[in-house]
Amino acid sequence: MVQLFIDGGGFMWPILLIFIIGFAFVGERLYHLIKGLATKEDFADELAEIIQNKGLKEANAHCDGAVGPIANLCAYATERGEYGLESAEKALDQVGAIEMASLEKNMTWISLCIATAPMFGFLGTVWGMIQAFNDIKMANDISPAVVAGGISVALLTTAFGLVVAIILQLLQNAVMYIIDNQIVAMQKSTSVLLKSISDNTK
Repeated sequence: MVQLFIDGGGFMWPILLIFIIGFAFVGERLYHLIKGLATKEDFADELAEIIQNKGLKEANAHCDGAVGPIANLCAYATERGEYGLESAEKALDQVGAIEMASLEKNMTWISLCIATAPMFGFLGTVWGMIQAFNDIKMANDISPAVVAGGISVALLTTAFGLVVAIILQLLQNAVMYIIDNQIVAMQKSTSVLLKSISDNTK
C-alpha cells in the first residue's frame, strides 16, 4: 500500500492532506454533536412536568448545567416564557435558527474536501499520462509493457482521490444523520415546551 502511494507521485500528497483536513472537520462535528446528545428530547418532557407542578422559574433553574441544543432551547423558552407565550415563541425561533446553524457548522468544508480529492486525482492522472507519453517518446518504444506501466502509475492518483472522497462522503452522511435526528428532537421539544408554557399562562 505504501509503495502504491509512493508510485503515485507528488499528487498523492495533496490528496492525503485533503483527507486529513476533511477527517479533522468530521471529527470536530462528531465531537460537537455527541456532546450535544447528552440532553435528549425527554428533557423537554421533564421540564413540562416541572412547569405544570412548580412553575417556569423552577424549570429554568433545572436547565442550569445542561448542555446541547435542546438544553439551550429549553433554557431560553423557560426564561422568556414568564413574559408570555408569544415571547417564548420568538425566543425559540431565534435560538432555534442559531442552534441549527451551529449543528451544520463546517459541513461545507467537508463537502469541499469530498469534491476536491477526485479533482486532484484526475489532475494527477492527466499529468502522469503526459509524463508517460513523454517517456514513450524518449524511449522510442511503444511496447505494451512501457505503455501499461506508465498508465497504471498515472491512474493511481485517480484511485486514491476516489477512495478519499468515498470515505469522507460516508462519514459526512453519518454526521448528517445525527444532525437530522437532532433537528427533529429540537422540533419535538419546542412543541412540548410551547404547549406547557401555553397551559401555564392560562
